[in-house]
Amino acid sequence: MPGPFASATRGELRTVDGSVPWPGHGFRRTGVVRVRPRWTGLAALATGIGLGLTGCGQAPPPAEQVVSGGHAEAAGQTDPAAKWADGYCGAVTHLVRALANLPSIDPSSSEKATRTSSDLLASVATGIDQTVSGLHRVGPAPLPGGEPARTALLGQFTSVRHKADEVRGKLAAADNPDAVKAALDDAKTAIDQISRLDVLKGLDATPALSAAGKRAAGCQQLVVPPAPR
Repeated sequence: MPGPFASATRGELRTVDGSVPWPGHGFRRTGVVRVRPRWTGLAALATGIGLGLTGCGQAPPPAEQVVSGGHAEAAGQTDPAAKWADGYCGAVTHLVRALANLPSIDPSSSEKATRTSSDLLASVATGIDQTVSGLHRVGPAPLPGGEPARTALLGQFTSVRHKADEVRGKLAAADNPDAVKAALDDAKTAIDQISRLDVLKGLDATPALSAAGKRAAGCQQLVVPPAPR
């Protein structure tokens, strides 16, 4: 049986209304956020926790046991793993919101496509920076197995952030149609790379961390239950 935070194909992201736009690609409406079909990483993020709470037949804990956003200090003292998971999910939320509210690409001209693509990548970079800062503040996981996944994710974010800056530089330097096309292709590749990030991998590292995620309100709030079919 896959871990409670493993990739899945249903569920909805709980965030403000938004979209993940790209010229030439359609959108799939999934309730509160539009997700392009190939944005599998974001889909996994949006569905993993919801399925973890329902797919294994385990109900979430009573409301008074939930750790919420680091505010329930008394609960955090008795359940440090849930408090850590809550902080982890709170950090990830910055990138989730950035991806859900990306500015649109304007394909009406090469100049506008270049400028709006750069704006989109800048928004992603801001979301990554906020998430990385949050993950550093959370610190090492209090349970074995979580720290390697957190460290690996931080490394992935560093790589993707560098790629976004590199592509923005190419967009700024593009001075002919061929260079613009190549830079826009690189921009799309960078966004697709971001979409494949498994940002909840740290919570699926061990059964104990997965269980902690199910006790953390900040993690539960990332998704709503999948709609009945």
